[in-house]
Amino acid sequence: MAENLLIQGDSKEERYQNMIPQVLALIEGESDLIAAMANACAAMHHTFGWLWTGFYIVKQDELVLGPFQGPIACARIQKGRGVCGSAWAQAQTLVVPDVDTFAGHIACSSLARSEIVLPLINRDGVVLAVLDVDSAELAMFDDVDARYLAQVCEALVKLF
Repeated sequence: MAENLLIQGDSKEERYQNMIPQVLALIEGESDLIAAMANACAAMHHTFGWLWTGFYIVKQDELVLGPFQGPIACARIQKGRGVCGSAWAQAQTLVVPDVDTFAGHIACSSLARSEIVLPLINRDGVVLAVLDVDSAELAMFDDVDARYLAQVCEALVKLF
């Protein structure tokens, strides 16, 4: 199913509008968090052809690598370190147009040029995980990505 999501020529917004209902259906139909995250990653990654798409799950005092698509990744990230750890510590979405300008950026892949990280936050304001997306292109992410990817994160929070 996911391999058919990429439609050439569509705008970013149109691709999200086509993809989001499918991803939400995958999540809502699944009771296992890891299975839902894995399918969500695959659908998002193959729709946009990003360098890396994945989740880090908060376990004790660190982010631990969860389901992802793309090259190998850092297995553990401390709170406040890199873009992922900073999004966790600040409990807010971070859009980084050029990762080389982000103080303390953790370069899991030297190909990563821009990044967006969204926290998955429960009703009590606790960050449970983060969605991390990397691109090999500069300034790939913006408010459009943040708005649509937040819908995926909100749906996944219900499975924790």
